[in-house]
Amino acid sequence: MGFESRADTTHQDRPRTPGSPDAAPETAGETAGGAAVLVGGPADGTRIRVTGRPAVVQVTYPCELDGPSDGARAEALYVYRRDLQVERAPLRYGVDPASP
Repeated sequence: MGFESRADTTHQDRPRTPGSPDAAPETAGETAGGAAVLVGGPADGTRIRVTGRPAVVQVTYPCELDGPSDGARAEALYVYRRDLQVERAPLRYGVDPASP
C-alpha cells in the first residue's frame, strides 16, 4: 500500500527498547504486543502489530518531488491514536483529525 507504520515509538516519539523506563506500563490482562487495526484516514483498515500498546502510531506516505532534492525526501504524516475503550485485540487506532 505504500504506508509505513511506526508502532515502535513511545508517546514522546523516542525509540522503545525492551525494559525501557519510559515503556508504557502494562496492567492486568494486557499483553506486551498484539494486533491492531487503523480506522479512518488513508490507512483505513490496515492491520498492524504493535508492541507495548503505544498511545500513538504514525503512518507516513511518500510524496513525489518535482525537482532535484539533493537526497531530501518528503512524506505525508498521519497520526493515529489508540481507542482507550478497546481493551482486547485487535486494538483500534483512529486517525487524529488534527494530523499535520
